[in-house]
Amino acid sequence: METEEKTRVLIVDDIAETRENIRKLLQFERDVEVVGAARSGREAIDLAKETKPEVILMDINMPDMDGITATEHIKQNLPFTQIIILSVQSDSNYMRRAMVAGADDFLAKPPTIEELTSAVRRAAKKAREEHAKAVSLKPPVGTIGPLSPLQVAFGKVVMIYSPKGGTGCTTIATNLAVTLHNPETPVVLVDANLQFGDLAVFLNEQGKNSTADLAPRVDELDDDVVNEVLITHKDSGVKILMAPTHPQDADSVTGEQFGKIIRYLTQMFSYVIVDTPSVINEHVLNTIDEVDLIVVITTQDIPAIRNVRMFLDLVKLLKVDANRIVLVMNRYDKRIAITPEKVGESFKHEISSVIPFDERTVLPTVNRGSPFMLQDKTRPIARTILSLVEVIRQSLSELESREETRRSAKW
Repeated sequence: METEEKTRVLIVDDIAETRENIRKLLQFERDVEVVGAARSGREAIDLAKETKPEVILMDINMPDMDGITATEHIKQNLPFTQIIILSVQSDSNYMRRAMVAGADDFLAKPPTIEELTSAVRRAAKKAREEHAKAVSLKPPVGTIGPLSPLQVAFGKVVMIYSPKGGTGCTTIATNLAVTLHNPETPVVLVDANLQFGDLAVFLNEQGKNSTADLAPRVDELDDDVVNEVLITHKDSGVKILMAPTHPQDADSVTGEQFGKIIRYLTQMFSYVIVDTPSVINEHVLNTIDEVDLIVVITTQDIPAIRNVRMFLDLVKLLKVDANRIVLVMNRYDKRIAITPEKVGESFKHEISSVIPFDERTVLPTVNRGSPFMLQDKTRPIARTILSLVEVIRQSLSELESREETRRSAKW
C-alpha cells in the first residue's frame, strides 16, 4: 500500500553527475520513488512510456533532442504526467517555450532540496487531481465514442477583445458564457479589466473576492482555493472571477500572475472566457499567450474598423496564428453602407459572425443583469449568438485537428 502512494519520478539529464545528484536529493523522501533516469530526450520518451511516472524532472539542453521537444512528445502520450523543467537558463523565453510545450513548472539549476521536493509534491498532487477529474468524466459503460479532447485535455481559453471601447465585448462575453455552459462543459468568466471591470454587474452578482486574492498564491493554487474566490451566477451556474473592487488593487496583480491564473482555470473548466479591456496591457498580453481563440469585435464605425486593423497587424508581430482569430461585427445596421463583406475584404480576414443592432433587447437585459440568452432564444440577436457559439466550437475543433496532425508528423 505504501508503494502505491509514492510519487513516481523520472529524471532526464545528459550529465551523469547531475542525474545522480538529483537522485540522491530524492532518495530519502519516503513519498518519492525514482523509477528511472534518462540520458537524452529520445530515451526520456521511451522510459516515460515504460514507467508512466507522475512527475518528470527534465533538462532543457541535451544533444539529440532538447527537453522542450521531448516534453511536447511525452505530453501527447501521458497527458497527466507533470513535467518540471530544470535548466541553468534563466531566460523567460525558455520558460514560455517550455510552458507552451506542456511543461508544468520551471526550476533553475541547481535546485535546493526544499525547492525540488516542494515542486515534486506539488506536481504529484496536480497529476492525481487531473487523472481523477478525467476518470470522473468518462462516459458510462456502453457509451459510443471516445472522450472528446475537452474532456481529456485542458479547457479552452477564449478571449473576447475589441481595440475600441464600447463595442459590446462584455455583453457578448456574458451571453456566450451562459450559452456554452452546461454540466458537461462548465464555463468560467474572467474579468481582465482589473481597474474598472463590470462583468459581475452585467450578471447582477457581487462578491468580496477577486483576482487580487489569487495573485499572491499563483504558485500554490488548488481547486479549493480557486472555488473560494469564484462566485456563481445564480441563473446559469457560470462561475465568475471578478476584477478587484477597488481600482488601485489592480496594480497588485502582475501580468505573469494573471497568465498563471488563466492557465490554472483550464484545469477546472472546459471554457475560460476572458473579457478584456481595449488597452493592450500586460494582463492582455499574458492572456494572448494562453489563448486558444481570440474573438475580435468591431462595429460599423470607422474608428473601430481602423483599430481592429491595427490589432490584426499587432497579433501578426506576436506570431498569433490567423486561424485563432474570429472576427465579429456587432450592432450591425443594414441601413449603413459599410457591410461585413467589405470590412472582411479590407482586413483580408472573413467576418465570421454578424450580430444585429437590437438595443430594445440588449439594454433592458444589461440593466437587469440578466443575459438575453437566458430568455427568448428565437429572437434574431439570440440566433446570431447561437451561430457564433458554433463558429467557436468549429474553430477550436479545426485547430485541435491541425495540432494533432502537426504532432503526428513530428512524432
